[in-house]
Amino acid sequence: MRKITVLGLCSLLVLTSFFTSCDSVKNANNTQKGAGIGAVAGGVIGAVLGNNIGRGGNAALGAAIGAAVGGGTGALIGNKMDKQAREIDQALPGASVERVGEGIHLTLNENAVRFDTNKSTLTAQAKANLDKLVPVFNEYGDTDIQIFGYTDNTGKPEYNLTLSGQRAASVQSYLVSKGLKSSRFKTSGLGIADPIATNDTPEGRAQNRRVEFSITANDKMVNDAKAEAGK
Repeated sequence: MRKITVLGLCSLLVLTSFFTSCDSVKNANNTQKGAGIGAVAGGVIGAVLGNNIGRGGNAALGAAIGAAVGGGTGALIGNKMDKQAREIDQALPGASVERVGEGIHLTLNENAVRFDTNKSTLTAQAKANLDKLVPVFNEYGDTDIQIFGYTDNTGKPEYNLTLSGQRAASVQSYLVSKGLKSSRFKTSGLGIADPIATNDTPEGRAQNRRVEFSITANDKMVNDAKAEAGK
Protein backbone atom coordinates (compact mmCIF):
# COMPACT_ATOMS: atom_id res chain seq x y z
CA MET A 1 0.00 0.00 0.00
CA ARG A 2 1.58 3.27 -1.12
CA LYS A 3 1.79 6.35 1.10
CA ILE A 4 1.87 10.04 0.28
CA THR A 5 5.44 11.13 -0.31
CA VAL A 6 7.32 12.90 2.48
CA LEU A 7 8.29 15.59 -0.03
CA GLY A 8 4.66 16.46 -0.58
CA LEU A 9 4.00 16.72 3.15
CA CYS A 10 7.04 18.85 3.85
CA SER A 11 6.27 21.15 0.93
CA LEU A 12 2.76 21.57 2.28
CA LEU A 13 4.04 22.47 5.73
CA VAL A 14 6.49 25.02 4.33
CA LEU A 15 3.86 26.63 2.13
CA THR A 16 1.56 27.10 5.10
CA SER A 17 4.23 28.36 7.51
CA PHE A 18 4.19 25.29 9.74
CA PHE A 19 7.32 25.05 11.90
CA THR A 20 7.54 21.29 11.66
CA SER A 21 10.67 19.56 10.38
CA CYS A 22 10.66 16.96 7.65
CA ASP A 23 12.19 14.53 10.15
CA SER A 24 9.17 14.81 12.39
CA VAL A 25 6.86 14.26 9.42
CA LYS A 26 8.78 11.13 8.45
CA ASN A 27 8.41 9.79 11.98
CA ALA A 28 4.69 10.55 12.24
CA ASN A 29 2.04 7.94 11.55
CA ASN A 30 -0.87 8.64 9.21
CA THR A 31 -3.17 9.66 12.06
CA GLN A 32 -0.67 12.27 13.28
CA LYS A 33 -0.12 13.49 9.74
CA GLY A 34 -3.87 13.89 9.32
CA ALA A 35 -4.05 16.05 12.42
CA GLY A 36 -1.19 18.29 11.31
CA ILE A 37 -2.27 18.65 7.73
CA GLY A 38 -5.86 19.27 8.74
CA ALA A 39 -5.04 22.63 10.25
CA VAL A 40 -4.29 23.96 6.74
CA ALA A 41 -6.93 25.38 4.43
CA GLY A 42 -8.48 22.67 2.29
CA GLY A 43 -7.88 24.54 -0.95
CA VAL A 44 -4.13 24.68 -0.37
CA ILE A 45 -4.06 21.00 0.55
CA GLY A 46 -5.95 20.05 -2.59
CA ALA A 47 -3.55 22.00 -4.78
CA VAL A 48 -0.49 20.37 -3.25
CA LEU A 49 -1.90 16.86 -2.98
CA GLY A 50 -3.14 17.08 -6.56
CA ASN A 51 0.48 17.33 -7.64
CA ASN A 52 1.60 14.40 -5.49
CA ILE A 53 -1.14 11.79 -5.79
CA GLY A 54 -0.02 8.66 -7.58
CA ARG A 55 1.42 9.69 -10.92
CA GLY A 56 1.37 13.36 -9.84
CA GLY A 57 -1.42 15.06 -11.73
CA ASN A 58 -5.01 14.58 -10.60
CA ALA A 59 -5.84 17.98 -9.20
CA ALA A 60 -9.58 17.18 -9.14
CA LEU A 61 -9.04 14.13 -6.97
CA GLY A 62 -6.51 15.98 -4.85
CA ALA A 63 -9.04 18.71 -4.15
CA ALA A 64 -11.71 16.15 -3.27
CA ILE A 65 -9.48 14.50 -0.68
CA GLY A 66 -7.75 17.65 0.48
CA ALA A 67 -10.59 19.31 2.39
CA ALA A 68 -9.24 18.38 5.82
CA VAL A 69 -10.74 18.99 9.26
CA GLY A 70 -7.63 19.09 11.43
CA GLY A 71 -6.71 18.95 15.08
CA GLY A 72 -7.91 16.11 17.30
CA THR A 73 -10.92 15.61 15.05
CA GLY A 74 -8.65 15.10 12.04
CA ALA A 75 -6.51 12.64 14.00
CA LEU A 76 -9.54 10.50 14.84
CA ILE A 77 -10.72 10.56 11.23
CA GLY A 78 -7.21 9.72 10.07
CA ASN A 79 -7.12 6.69 12.35
CA LYS A 80 -10.36 5.36 10.84
CA MET A 81 -9.05 5.97 7.34
CA ASP A 82 -5.82 4.13 8.21
CA LYS A 83 -7.87 1.07 9.18
CA GLN A 84 -10.10 1.27 6.12
CA ALA A 85 -7.11 1.62 3.79
CA ARG A 86 -5.51 -1.49 5.28
CA GLU A 87 -8.73 -3.46 4.85
CA ILE A 88 -9.11 -2.35 1.22
CA ASP A 89 -5.52 -3.32 0.54
CA GLN A 90 -6.09 -6.77 2.06
CA ALA A 91 -9.41 -7.29 0.27
CA LEU A 92 -8.12 -6.29 -3.16
CA PRO A 93 -4.31 -6.58 -3.45
CA GLY A 94 -4.46 -5.75 -7.17
CA ALA A 95 -5.61 -2.20 -6.45
CA SER A 96 -3.46 0.78 -5.57
CA VAL A 97 -4.39 2.17 -2.14
CA GLU A 98 -2.92 5.46 -0.95
CA ARG A 99 -3.61 7.39 2.25
CA VAL A 100 -3.76 11.11 1.52
CA GLY A 101 -4.42 13.64 4.28
CA GLU A 102 -7.66 12.56 5.92
CA GLY A 103 -8.84 10.52 2.95
CA ILE A 104 -8.03 7.56 0.75
CA HIS A 105 -7.06 7.50 -2.92
CA LEU A 106 -7.94 4.18 -4.55
CA THR A 107 -7.04 3.25 -8.13
CA LEU A 108 -8.71 0.28 -9.80
CA ASN A 109 -6.59 -0.41 -12.87
CA GLU A 110 -6.78 -3.26 -15.35
CA ASN A 111 -5.82 -5.76 -12.65
CA ALA A 112 -8.92 -4.85 -10.67
CA VAL A 113 -11.51 -3.27 -12.97
CA ARG A 114 -10.88 -3.69 -16.69
CA PHE A 115 -12.69 -1.91 -19.50
CA ASP A 116 -12.45 -2.90 -23.13
CA THR A 117 -11.80 -0.21 -25.73
CA ASN A 118 -14.91 1.90 -26.34
CA LYS A 119 -16.82 0.08 -23.59
CA SER A 120 -18.22 1.08 -20.20
CA THR A 121 -19.66 -2.30 -19.26
CA LEU A 122 -18.10 -4.18 -16.36
CA THR A 123 -16.49 -7.53 -17.04
CA ALA A 124 -17.17 -10.56 -14.83
CA GLN A 125 -13.73 -10.11 -13.28
CA ALA A 126 -14.42 -6.44 -12.57
CA LYS A 127 -17.66 -7.33 -10.80
CA ALA A 128 -15.91 -10.00 -8.75
CA ASN A 129 -13.29 -7.50 -7.62
CA LEU A 130 -15.86 -4.84 -6.78
CA ASP A 131 -17.66 -7.48 -4.71
CA LYS A 132 -14.54 -7.65 -2.52
CA LEU A 133 -14.82 -3.93 -1.76
CA VAL A 134 -18.51 -4.01 -0.77
CA PRO A 135 -17.98 -5.40 2.77
CA VAL A 136 -15.33 -2.77 3.49
CA PHE A 137 -17.48 0.07 2.17
CA ASN A 138 -20.38 -1.26 4.26
CA GLU A 139 -18.24 -1.45 7.39
CA TYR A 140 -17.18 2.18 6.97
CA GLY A 141 -20.57 3.56 6.05
CA ASP A 142 -19.84 7.10 7.26
CA THR A 143 -17.78 7.96 4.19
CA ASP A 144 -18.45 9.71 0.90
CA ILE A 145 -17.09 8.08 -2.24
CA GLN A 146 -16.32 9.99 -5.43
CA ILE A 147 -15.59 7.88 -8.52
CA PHE A 148 -13.47 9.22 -11.39
CA GLY A 149 -13.59 7.48 -14.76
CA TYR A 150 -10.81 7.55 -17.37
CA THR A 151 -10.10 6.43 -20.92
CA ASP A 152 -7.07 5.92 -23.12
CA ASN A 153 -6.44 8.41 -25.94
CA THR A 154 -8.17 6.38 -28.65
CA GLY A 155 -10.86 8.46 -30.34
CA LYS A 156 -11.97 12.06 -29.94
CA PRO A 157 -11.47 13.76 -26.54
CA GLU A 158 -15.11 14.83 -26.38
CA TYR A 159 -16.32 11.27 -26.86
CA ASN A 160 -13.82 9.96 -24.33
CA LEU A 161 -15.05 12.46 -21.75
CA THR A 162 -18.56 11.04 -22.08
CA LEU A 163 -17.30 7.46 -22.06
CA SER A 164 -15.25 8.04 -18.91
CA GLY A 165 -18.35 9.34 -17.14
CA GLN A 166 -20.24 6.24 -18.20
CA ARG A 167 -17.48 4.04 -16.75
CA ALA A 168 -17.67 5.81 -13.41
CA ALA A 169 -21.46 5.50 -13.48
CA SER A 170 -21.21 1.76 -14.22
CA VAL A 171 -19.11 1.23 -11.12
CA GLN A 172 -21.49 3.29 -9.00
CA SER A 173 -24.54 1.44 -10.32
CA TYR A 174 -22.99 -1.92 -9.58
CA LEU A 175 -22.01 -0.97 -6.03
CA VAL A 176 -25.49 0.42 -5.38
CA SER A 177 -26.98 -2.83 -6.72
CA LYS A 178 -25.00 -4.59 -3.98
CA GLY A 179 -26.72 -2.57 -1.27
CA LEU A 180 -24.57 0.53 -0.87
CA LYS A 181 -26.47 3.81 -0.55
CA SER A 182 -26.51 5.86 -3.74
CA SER A 183 -26.34 9.06 -1.66
CA ARG A 184 -22.73 8.22 -0.75
CA PHE A 185 -21.55 8.48 -4.34
CA LYS A 186 -20.62 11.14 -6.85
CA THR A 187 -19.18 10.37 -10.28
CA SER A 188 -17.00 12.34 -12.67
CA GLY A 189 -15.61 11.57 -16.12
CA LEU A 190 -12.13 12.92 -16.81
CA GLY A 191 -11.57 11.39 -20.23
CA ILE A 192 -7.97 11.12 -21.39
CA ALA A 193 -6.62 13.25 -18.54
CA ASP A 194 -3.90 12.05 -16.16
CA PRO A 195 -2.69 8.87 -17.89
CA ILE A 196 -0.86 6.47 -15.58
CA ALA A 197 0.88 4.68 -18.46
CA THR A 198 1.89 5.30 -22.06
CA ASN A 199 -0.86 5.39 -24.65
CA ASP A 200 1.59 4.14 -27.27
CA THR A 201 1.09 0.44 -26.45
CA PRO A 202 -1.98 -1.78 -25.97
CA GLU A 203 -0.78 -2.61 -22.46
CA GLY A 204 -0.44 1.05 -21.52
CA ARG A 205 -3.83 1.96 -22.95
CA ALA A 206 -5.42 -0.87 -20.97
CA GLN A 207 -3.98 0.61 -17.75
CA ASN A 208 -5.38 4.04 -18.57
CA ARG A 209 -8.93 2.65 -18.98
CA ARG A 210 -9.60 2.70 -15.26
CA VAL A 211 -11.53 4.21 -12.36
CA GLU A 212 -10.22 5.97 -9.27
CA PHE A 213 -11.90 6.74 -5.97
CA SER A 214 -11.58 9.46 -3.37
CA ILE A 215 -12.94 8.29 -0.02
CA THR A 216 -13.59 11.00 2.57
CA ALA A 217 -15.43 11.44 5.86
CA ASN A 218 -19.09 12.40 5.63
CA ASP A 219 -20.77 14.87 7.98
CA LYS A 220 -21.69 12.17 10.48
CA MET A 221 -18.12 10.92 10.79
CA VAL A 222 -16.86 14.46 11.21
CA ASN A 223 -19.45 15.34 13.84
CA ASP A 224 -18.86 12.08 15.74
CA ALA A 225 -15.11 12.73 15.69
CA LYS A 226 -15.63 16.29 16.94
CA ALA A 227 -17.74 15.02 19.82
CA GLU A 228 -15.16 12.38 20.72
CA ALA A 229 -12.27 14.85 20.47
CA GLY A 230 -14.13 17.26 22.77
CA LYS A 231 -14.51 14.75 25.60
